[in-house]
Amino acid sequence: MYIQYNLSNFTLNNFQCMKNFLRVITIAICLCSANTQAQVVNICTNPAAQQVLLGMYNPSTYTATTVLNHPDTISQGILARVSPDSMRAYLNALSAYQTRNSGSDTASSIRGIGAARRWAYAKFQQFSAQNENRLLASYLQFDTTICGITQHKNIFAVLPGTDTTDKSIIIIEAHIDSRCAGLCDTACAAQGMEDNGSGTALVMELARVMSKYSFDHTIVFLLVIGEEQGLLGGQAFAKFCQVNGVQVKAVLNNDVIGGIICGHTSSPPSCPGHNQVDSTHVRFFSFGGFNSPHKQLSRYIKLEYKEMIQPFATVPMGINIMTPEDRTGRGGDHIPFRHLNYTAMRFTSQNEAGDANVSASGYADRQHTSRDSLGIDINADGILDTLYVDFNYLARNAVINGNAAGMIGISPAVPDFNLSTYPGNLFVAITAHPEYLHYRVGVRTTTNDWDSVYTFTGTTSTNIEVPAGNYIVSVASVDDKGVESLFSREITATVIPVNGVPAINRTNKPIELLQNKPNPADEATMISVMVNEKVNYKEAYISIRDLNGKEVNRKNITLENGINEIMYEHGYDMNGTFIYSLVIDGQVIESKRMAFAN
Repeated sequence: MYIQYNLSNFTLNNFQCMKNFLRVITIAICLCSANTQAQVVNICTNPAAQQVLLGMYNPSTYTATTVLNHPDTISQGILARVSPDSMRAYLNALSAYQTRNSGSDTASSIRGIGAARRWAYAKFQQFSAQNENRLLASYLQFDTTICGITQHKNIFAVLPGTDTTDKSIIIIEAHIDSRCAGLCDTACAAQGMEDNGSGTALVMELARVMSKYSFDHTIVFLLVIGEEQGLLGGQAFAKFCQVNGVQVKAVLNNDVIGGIICGHTSSPPSCPGHNQVDSTHVRFFSFGGFNSPHKQLSRYIKLEYKEMIQPFATVPMGINIMTPEDRTGRGGDHIPFRHLNYTAMRFTSQNEAGDANVSASGYADRQHTSRDSLGIDINADGILDTLYVDFNYLARNAVINGNAAGMIGISPAVPDFNLSTYPGNLFVAITAHPEYLHYRVGVRTTTNDWDSVYTFTGTTSTNIEVPAGNYIVSVASVDDKGVESLFSREITATVIPVNGVPAINRTNKPIELLQNKPNPADEATMISVMVNEKVNYKEAYISIRDLNGKEVNRKNITLENGINEIMYEHGYDMNGTFIYSLVIDGQVIESKRMAFAN
């Protein structure tokens, strides 16, 4: 369920008058209509926090007495200071409120979403007091109907950046609300420790830890509500950013991020079987394939972990960059940001305790039930004997988040480039931000991740020797402290062998079916078609057949100049090799093999 906003009833003059009025009272209110037909009002309750979000502030107001902004200081500080015990304490506190359903009690001091959000707000204020009051706590109040309640509040804290030249912000988010089987059942105990107390604890711990450091860009620690009723809190904050012109550089969403035990069921791409444990891997979900900024963000986060954290980690983590935007049939609060063209991705545990299909006969998993607790006290001695949330695992995922957000927070400008080829080589030439004279080149072929990342210095161009084949290339700037920017747009290229036909005489196919990525795939893969010359057609589709020639699926595809993609979701536990073919107006143009192994 998503809110559909309609601004067609307002003229530009209406908005300008409203903005002028709101500047006087220093509170931003954006008016829009939701699918409930009720008027939605988004109010940032802390005017100072709003001014920072807009980049309209004096950074010296929030300058730390001791400025800690070197990348190694930040990275190693986050690694050393993120505490599993702190996150356990947050979860213990959250569990005491019994339910955080968005429709639950807002007045009680001991039960319901109101008590939980006031506690989170107070913790943000506490962290601020410990760090020279540099962290600005606020609510984003928004009006929409959720479970009969018409007014709701996200909770967030803003750490002002030290440089307003680039006003873009980084958001680390999670949803704080919980639920049982009934969408609006506020009577049941819904502690929601994995979904999503774990993400809430992660965001809060990073607010505590990262407030000590200084970043060029503003960092926002965001807890949204209404996720379980349709990503409503995430939509409200994303829309607030869009309407008010808040520039969002990256969104790191954390949802179901602390559990390590596989349920009887879990949403594909899934875990291997009931009670299987994985405490050393995490999944990154993001939208798109070729030239997706969301996938590029996921690759960047993984690269920063591998180079800055993994060499010092007691327990190294494996990071899996997944093909789809989320698990099959599921969604998270990164999606509303992506819908408004903000770069966003999601962290999720490798193993998940259920697929949340609580209406299914015999559903025995914990997710979206009262069983989603911290653990079980088997002998009734007041001590949990079995824990469902692994606090050390949660801490490791927090470090990955914090390190990436920290490096984005001090990163240089993203460059642009031209790409050309000649036999056995890629030639990269920087065309924007040539001042750094230090760049990295990400090159990938058949997977969602880079195969190699090359570095060159002292120049704005370089040759990279590669075997013959198809390549996808992007670049990043590197500053004098060794921090990479986010990576640029992607460009595709085909390299021929050194002893092959000279590139200048090579004739490209008008239409080329590319190898699917990744291959082998999990339960989903991207199938791409490169169109080099305009094609006139009535119908085009990808036909997927088994090795006996039986068609198992058919996906329509639009053919425009450049790369054209479809995502094919084959299903979990559907291993095997298949043939996929590009068919145009009934004629098979080209076929390739793909494999699924999950």
